[in-house]
Amino acid sequence: MHPHVEANGRAPQSAVADGCESAAGGYDGPIPFQSGSNVTDDLLPGCRLVPLTVRGDARGSLVAIEGGRDLPFAIARVYYVFGTTAGVDRGCHAHHKLHQLAIAVAGSCTMLLDDGRQRVSVRLDDPARGLTMGPMIWREMTDFSPDCVLLVLADAVYDEADYMRDYDGFLATVAASR
Repeated sequence: MHPHVEANGRAPQSAVADGCESAAGGYDGPIPFQSGSNVTDDLLPGCRLVPLTVRGDARGSLVAIEGGRDLPFAIARVYYVFGTTAGVDRGCHAHHKLHQLAIAVAGSCTMLLDDGRQRVSVRLDDPARGLTMGPMIWREMTDFSPDCVLLVLADAVYDEADYMRDYDGFLATVAASR
């Protein structure tokens, strides 16, 4: 059993995101990832670590990402998070429909992912590796390094109606869909 899952296989009920405090309850560190691996890791349904193709030479490196070719979706929105104050958590929401790819293009942060049944954490610290997140995944970004730049590619433009910002409401939606 993964250390972030209670014995019943569910995420802890204490996982409430008031003020976006981490809901990990017993969080003991991110899942290790072997750098340079060509294997994608299934974390939760709809969440995978994916290697990105790096091209480069003595001048430096480049990663190009094309929607529909390198991603299973067309890119409709791009944004990035940077300058996050120490100790601040971000995210603390889920989406009804949105698909995203998150990449720490500089620095690092930890992504806490929760599908309403189990919770996993992943350290993003490699600009040649991205994290895909599908719909109905609660996400929290924590433990930002001072130099972190988290780039996110999404398959739709911003739509407040797609957000679930209340963790208990998210759990109820997940339970109702079973």
